[in-house]
This record gives sequence, structure tokens and C-alpha cells, in this order.
Amino acid sequence: MRGTGKADVFVMLAHPVGHAKSPGIFNEIFEQRGLDSLMVPLSCRPEDFDTFWAGITAAENVRGVIVSVPYKTAVFHKCGAAHDRAARVKSANSVRRQADGSWYADNFDGVGFIDGLRAGGHRIEGQRILQVGAGGAGASLAYCLAEAGAGDIRLHDIDEGRASQLAGLVAKAFPACRIAVGPADAAGMDMAINATPTGLRASDPLPFDVSRLSPETTVVDIIMEPAETALLRAAKAIGCPVQPGRPMMDFQVQAMAEFFDIDRARRNHE
Repeated sequence: MRGTGKADVFVMLAHPVGHAKSPGIFNEIFEQRGLDSLMVPLSCRPEDFDTFWAGITAAENVRGVIVSVPYKTAVFHKCGAAHDRAARVKSANSVRRQADGSWYADNFDGVGFIDGLRAGGHRIEGQRILQVGAGGAGASLAYCLAEAGAGDIRLHDIDEGRASQLAGLVAKAFPACRIAVGPADAAGMDMAINATPTGLRASDPLPFDVSRLSPETTVVDIIMEPAETALLRAAKAIGCPVQPGRPMMDFQVQAMAEFFDIDRARRNHE
């Protein structure tokens, strides 16, 4: 039976939270594995975040939290320790409770993205990559692309200062990768990535000019819904290989499940 008084409780935090897919995905996993565990979607107003987090911390049976917009940075700063992936972008999308009650942060945006690309047969090493978007998810992607061996990354963001800061930090961490801020021009690129929310709504413009694409350019969109964005449809019409957003989520879920140790494989049941 699931949902007993002994259940492990996990939280999905976002504002708003109605679009979140993680609770449904994880609760299905818990059901399939016969685990007495639950993931609950919760939200709060940004001005109430400190009160909310104090309550989550006080709730002793909350073992972990998946974090989405706009709380990734705020939650990171509530943690006592963090994996380098989270520390370098000062952003957490998953936190787990440690034995002393404090929180440990990690960030699986880039991990899921890279694993998804590789599973799709897309090469990263030595590639020339356009990445549009240098925000929370975009920062994780840029670091992980450089770490995975990308040859050149051109970053573009509506906030040029944010893109410049990220480019400098990634270059310092991974000097073998040439990274610079530039226009959202996919001409001559091996891969073009949309790491922005542009495309969530049917009325959104395309994140970059698809007329500059060649059929040899792999086009990637991190948006999960719609499953096929306008960008991916346009790229397919040109003959480009494409990668949708769902694999990134699927591989993140695998990494998060291990991070949370949902089967309690690394500890005894109390």
C-alpha cells in the first residue's frame, strides 16, 4: 500500500506548479516499484518562500525536493552543501535531506541534456554549437556541453551581460572549449539549441532564424510540451536532424531517482 504514515514524501516546487510533469512521472515509478512513497506538487508566492522553506525543512519526512522556476537559485542558497554541477551555476533543481537535517543540492539539467543527446546518437565532441538562452537551464547546458568536449559554443541571450558572464565562467572552467557571445545565427553550425522558454506557446516567435540552417545542422529544443515545437517542425522541413525536449526529462528522472535513492539501496529502512 502506498501513502501510509511511513511513506517517504518528495515535493515538486514551482510557481506556478500546474505544468509540472515530475509528480506524475515519479508517482508512476513508485507505483511500478511498489514503494510506499509520494511526490506532491506544491507552490508558494515568491514573497512567502522563506516561510515555505522553513516549513519544508521542519517536515521531517520530506526526503527530497525537485525545484523549478522561479526557485532554483533561492533553494540552492538554503543548502548546506552542493555538487559542483549546482555550485558552479548557483542553481539547484534537486535537493535531498542529509543525516543532520540540512539540504544537499544538485542540478541535473545539463546531465539529462547530454545523456539525451548521446542516446539520440548526436555527437558533441568537437562540434560547433549555437546555444540560444543563458538562463538557469542554459547555464547548466553550457557547462555540460563544454565538459563533454564541444569545440566551439556561441552563446546568445536577450540579456547580453548574462551571456557574457556565463561565457567567461565556462571558459575558465573548461579552457579547451572556445566559447563566446554572438548573434543567434545558425549558419555553419553543427548544432543549434533552443535553451529558452520560447516555443511554449503557439504564438511565440522562433528562437532563431531557421533560414540560416543547413540540413547538416542538428536542431535541439529543450521544451517538453508541445512535444514537437514550431522550431523542430521548421527544422525537419529543411531536413535537419532534430532532438526534442522529452529525452532530457527522461534522463533527468533517472539521475534524480538515483540521487534521491528512492529504493533506499544505500541505507537501511527505519
